[in-house]
Amino acid sequence: MFTPFDYQMMSRAIELAKGGVFTTQPNPNVGCVITQGEQIVGEGFHARAGEPHAEVYALRMANEQARGATAYVTLEPCSHHGRTPPCAEGLINAKVAKVICAMQDPNPQVAGRGIQMLRDAGIEVELGLLEADAIVLNPGFIKRMTSGMPFVQLKMAASLDGQTALNNGQSQWITSAAARRDVQKFRAKAGGILSTSKTVIEDDASLTVRWDELPPSVQVNYPQHQLRQPVRVILDRQNQLHDGLKLYQHSGEVLVLGSEHTSLLNSNQTQFELADTLAYLAEHSQMNHLWVEAGATLARSLIQAQLVDEIILYLAPKIMGSDGRGLFGALGLSSMADTLELIIKDVRQVGPDIRIIAVPKIKDK
Repeated sequence: MFTPFDYQMMSRAIELAKGGVFTTQPNPNVGCVITQGEQIVGEGFHARAGEPHAEVYALRMANEQARGATAYVTLEPCSHHGRTPPCAEGLINAKVAKVICAMQDPNPQVAGRGIQMLRDAGIEVELGLLEADAIVLNPGFIKRMTSGMPFVQLKMAASLDGQTALNNGQSQWITSAAARRDVQKFRAKAGGILSTSKTVIEDDASLTVRWDELPPSVQVNYPQHQLRQPVRVILDRQNQLHDGLKLYQHSGEVLVLGSEHTSLLNSNQTQFELADTLAYLAEHSQMNHLWVEAGATLARSLIQAQLVDEIILYLAPKIMGSDGRGLFGALGLSSMADTLELIIKDVRQVGPDIRIIAVPKIKDK
């Protein structure tokens, strides 16, 4: 039975974990609090892959006071040797008395082994405190570990009547500067940004995170030299990209998937098999979280293949007319039963624009 103090401490650990949301990819966001009685003696969070985990920072701060203490951790302590030693071993060596975990680690290399290590060492372990809140911290990591696929957010921007460009193709700028700054936060949290060569060439897009457009609260915690640029993944089946594009004028990795990636193309080699492509990114690039900025064709294909976890839609207070270019193009529907239904998670105003976050309802295939 968890006490009000337990809830308070795990809430603190969850808040600490959020300190790594822009930097931990491909690792999960994790926070840890260590207490003696009702006093915090150590706390920390995981900041970057290859650097110490949350438990290590908390144990360093607690020092000798870790003996006989209670540790609150948002994710089961790891049990395997990776780029850092196992945290379960560190807690055992520090002789803590009790560990409370918000959730079990979905990583098959851990998945209960850390908990068992602690219990075998005589440490009391409890599981499940604020589990729902802990799950929200790491949707991408959890999805990659359980399904081999990244968490996909599809960003779209349109006029109030659902048009993404005028009939002549002009589209900059539909939304306001405030909305474009808002997009930077989403980009910064992602492990990769997916687009197509068509979109990159037409917009001469760099697809980078622009530090000076991030909120001041983010800038304070993440100096410009520490900013992690997501991998920019460009689908370029016809090998159209060239060195003169802005895409190549900025630091950060660019991963081009072209005609040579035959295993990711369909049998006619005419288009990418999107499910295979996302699985490839999850496996070979450890991509937890993919942010998609592209045109109607890719957006429609991802939606129809049920590969989108969230749609982030910005609606500008403008009317562009039915001769413009629609969000998803023609879907060829003939029945209302075939329409795509969404669950609205959030609606808010961003500058003069409206931002809608929606989750597609999954239909039986």
